[in-house]
Amino acid sequence: MRRLAVMLLGLLMLANVGAAEAAGPGGEGAPYPEVRPGRSFSFPADLGAHPTYRTEWWYATGWLEDETGQARGFQVTFFRVRSRIGEGSASRFAPSQLIIAHVALADAAQGRLLHAERSARAQPPLAGAEEGRTHAWIGDWRFSFEDGRYRAIARDPAFGIDLELHPEGAPLLNGEGGYSRKAPAPEHASYYYSRPQLRVAGEIIIAGERRTVKGHAWLDHEWSSQVMPAEAAGWDWVGLNLLDGGAVMAFQMRDRSGKPLWAAATVREVGGEAHRLPPQAVSFQPGRRWLSPRTGAEYPVEWSISLQLPGGRRRLDLRPLMDDQELDGRRSTGAVYWEGAVSVTQEDGTALGHGYLEMTGYANRPRL
Repeated sequence: MRRLAVMLLGLLMLANVGAAEAAGPGGEGAPYPEVRPGRSFSFPADLGAHPTYRTEWWYATGWLEDETGQARGFQVTFFRVRSRIGEGSASRFAPSQLIIAHVALADAAQGRLLHAERSARAQPPLAGAEEGRTHAWIGDWRFSFEDGRYRAIARDPAFGIDLELHPEGAPLLNGEGGYSRKAPAPEHASYYYSRPQLRVAGEIIIAGERRTVKGHAWLDHEWSSQVMPAEAAGWDWVGLNLLDGGAVMAFQMRDRSGKPLWAAATVREVGGEAHRLPPQAVSFQPGRRWLSPRTGAEYPVEWSISLQLPGGRRRLDLRPLMDDQELDGRRSTGAVYWEGAVSVTQEDGTALGHGYLEMTGYANRPRL
């Protein structure tokens, strides 16, 4: 669901910087537009930013293998947040649009998650997110789409990535034609499409050593003005690339007691047919749990997901590449969450594919 836009604490931290001069004469801007069913998507225009909405993110995750066959997971996320602060101000320092970026590598060989983050006001050419095309950046970190492929570039002192992601087929609209409901009340929703089965090639850098990698990835692009209802504590989400060429997106929103509040799924078959499943057709069953030694949060790192499809029920079992894939984003978004690479099998253990699992609300509640 990416998802994750757990960023309003980060918004507040950034907005407070310079808010006095920015918010004075300008005040707050226009209300956020509502997300409603029936919107017509248009590509390539909808590859770009939608700055009137409150939050938006481009969220790429995937599995990589280097020349030795060593598997790693990666995540690249750019968030855009409209704070409405100083929108009428002439000051170029008004924090009316904020950009936040997370980059991570799950290094199973070392048993650790390498993670870096940045945040800035949208202030071209230093940082921004363009309308009409995918191009989000902070300094020399960027995620863009040009010449028929996505490009993700980010470098931190400990690690770096330079990856090309090649789409296979048209964007996959989730929910009702891209209107993705998150709760019983229809106003809690987003506009949401995915790009599964992205072919990945490029290089990663770990401790100064470059490695050529290839693999498959998943991209979510989502924008909204109101997602989480007050009774929600967090969500569990998966984006899975199957070995036969199919793809599965599924999520559940949990209430404060841990029970499902809402759920949905999109299943794309090998031939391209897509099934969009309602809450009663989607079930998440948690399995083995892992306790974070840093935050004390307990995450169910193994899951069984049951999907009621037109041809019968399908069960997908998830196992993590490694247990510790907790990402501490308190310096930028204020959120602590588990975002990690998982393998997918059927009940008898037969390999079905790979993907990413996201779990929020176990360490602290997202504000979204």
